[in-house]
Amino acid sequence: MQSWQFASDDYPSTLRETAWRAAIERAGLSAETGYDELRAYSHHRLSPLGGSFSIVSARSQRFRSLGHDDGAVLVVLHLEGKALLRDEQQVHALALGDFAIFPAGVDFDLDCDGSFRQVWLRLPSIAFSRRMLPPQAFRGLVIAGDSGLGHVLSQLLRSVSDSLQELDDTELCAIEVAISDLIVVTLNQRGDGVSSSQASVLHRICQFIETRLGDSTLSLAEVARAQRVSPRYLQKLFEAANGSFTRYIRERRLERCRAELAKPDDDATAVSSIAFRWGFTDAAHFSRVFRDKYGMSPRDYRLNIRKIESSAADALHRGRPPRASESDAAVEAPPPVEPDGSDAAEAASEAHYIPANHKTVHWGYFSQNLPPVAVVNSGDTVTIETLTQHASDDLEKMIAGDPGAESVFRWTRDDKAVDRRGAGPMDASIYGRGAGEGFGVHIMTGPIAVAGAMPGDVVEIGIRDIHPRRSANPDFAGRCFGSNAAAWWGLHYKELMTEPKQREVVTIYECMFDAAPPFAKALYSFRWTPQTDPFGRLHPTIDYPGIPVDHSTVTRVHDILDGVAIPLRPHFGVIGCAPREAGLIDSVPPAYFGGNLDNWRLAKGAKVFLPVSVPGALVSVGDPHASQGDSELSGTAIECSLTGEFEIVLHKKGNLSGGPLADLAYPLIETESEWILFGFSHPDYLAELGAKAQSAVYRSSSLDLAMKDAFRKMRRFLMATRGLSEDEAISLISVAVDFGVSQVVDGNWAVHAILPKSLFGSGAP
Repeated sequence: MQSWQFASDDYPSTLRETAWRAAIERAGLSAETGYDELRAYSHHRLSPLGGSFSIVSARSQRFRSLGHDDGAVLVVLHLEGKALLRDEQQVHALALGDFAIFPAGVDFDLDCDGSFRQVWLRLPSIAFSRRMLPPQAFRGLVIAGDSGLGHVLSQLLRSVSDSLQELDDTELCAIEVAISDLIVVTLNQRGDGVSSSQASVLHRICQFIETRLGDSTLSLAEVARAQRVSPRYLQKLFEAANGSFTRYIRERRLERCRAELAKPDDDATAVSSIAFRWGFTDAAHFSRVFRDKYGMSPRDYRLNIRKIESSAADALHRGRPPRASESDAAVEAPPPVEPDGSDAAEAASEAHYIPANHKTVHWGYFSQNLPPVAVVNSGDTVTIETLTQHASDDLEKMIAGDPGAESVFRWTRDDKAVDRRGAGPMDASIYGRGAGEGFGVHIMTGPIAVAGAMPGDVVEIGIRDIHPRRSANPDFAGRCFGSNAAAWWGLHYKELMTEPKQREVVTIYECMFDAAPPFAKALYSFRWTPQTDPFGRLHPTIDYPGIPVDHSTVTRVHDILDGVAIPLRPHFGVIGCAPREAGLIDSVPPAYFGGNLDNWRLAKGAKVFLPVSVPGALVSVGDPHASQGDSELSGTAIECSLTGEFEIVLHKKGNLSGGPLADLAYPLIETESEWILFGFSHPDYLAELGAKAQSAVYRSSSLDLAMKDAFRKMRRFLMATRGLSEDEAISLISVAVDFGVSQVVDGNWAVHAILPKSLFGSGAP
């Protein structure tokens, strides 16, 4: 598999435009640069036939044909934004779902205004060399994507864009052939390579052949006799359409076989039986010509089709599923937060205290429309209470007697204090899990507005101290507890060895913060059993946050991890600003705005720097952890409610040059001795993956992509802050920078890169 990605955030500002032009030329186009603050993403994948598939998203760009007439055909599917296509004759406004088809040698301009997203296909001449396609049919065409064949092709291209990361070469080959077939039909409908009378005769002949493809004795002479034309004239008709009778028969039979192999209800039918059904008389010959045509054997084609179908089904587990419309997220933000009178939102003009209660938290999502619970100035300190969404795994130890926790988790048959939990629809119309559908799970305190913060600035959040939230239940007074779930979204889940192989296990820990050194010990575990929530919905798995666990339905296993003391690493899994994208954003996948970073280095004494995307920054904190290993492999850390003391400092855009925050467009952690950068499978997944990003990101993450992104960010950091050349940066990265797996469970997998400050003598770059 050969593929290349471009993300503008990976490059120092001085190199972005050059790299962008090079990326676009891979797809056979040129990009006109010079726009302010280039923000763009592209993913280019070479096709098995030598063409390419590309996904492009950016802001306000003009593209032009390179004018290389190599017989290729370029297809542009317009998915989001506004676009105009200009050629020598006219201007076309592309509606969403429309696509354009034209030869590579045709001159055109493609103007995209504002944020846009498109799929580009470059199909080589070999894809059409044996098709029934008049040469004159290759003209620039714009096809509406809202009806008929245009709708079918538009939806297929859209599906390819959603799955491009996952498809292997054999799968992509089958899809490429199907797309080129549809394009042939589309162009033939508009072509005039033969005269109208000849076209009529040829159409009639092809219809006759279609009804007799299963006849292995079908011959040129027989067809000519049945259609009352001479064999010579019949052959010339096919030659005028850039083909031959023999090739047409063989390819139509292959297409019929391919369609049969794709049917799930035909799996019991032998491949050879399908071949014989459609006129082939030799199974070995059929397998050979099928492989020549589609790049794989008939058996492999069938297996790959099932693999794609299976992957699509598995993708519906977590995150907003592909079938959910964007209107699902178009819900109103919560009403403005008002202090409840029991706790002051501000203890002093420069020191703020934000308690965790049902009025100061939002559960499972980020949104730029959320009203702030407090407004702070640069340099102010803020004490923030945070609650773990897993406290309901043992309500008696982690919720009972705690007014703030009780107000958040209150859920009775008649009332649910925080109804929305996740970025999904309020009416739970997709899975019926509950309001928000659990598409996002973290309880976050905030948001907190930073006075004067504007897009392009950087907000610094320093962690001065972290305190445990102790049990308020008199039976456990002063003690601290946490929960770890080995859940269905963990990397281990499909690798279990012992029965039952599909099981979720919750382990409750006691966290000994007062010990020297602090540690956690396991108290007991239980296997998740189907739980019925107070509204009467059944939850077979841990599919919705805050479900009260009825401990009469589970069996506790004690004396586990006996003698094992787990060092405590208290930290906050989620620290993020509001994303620039509209709507509600799932809290699980991290990205450029921070969010669910899940790295234990976000601890006391550390600072995290985040780019500001919306006025006020709107900082939220949550997902507190008592301890976590790199990877968070089973699905969670030791989830434990904590209170943090923070100092918030605003760095204005105009003052960033020449320092470590220059050109910062990604989360950056600073400790006393290190700089830590994050690489994600999709650094800006909301832009990269388009309208279905909040489902697609869960299906397309990989450590390969995250590692490459971590490398690119570290390279950019060294070049921008230390003035190193690219060669110097690469050498230093290889010999002195440590890379580690932050997490493989948050949809958008992360790798961190650790740069020791000691490399530079005096410390900070």
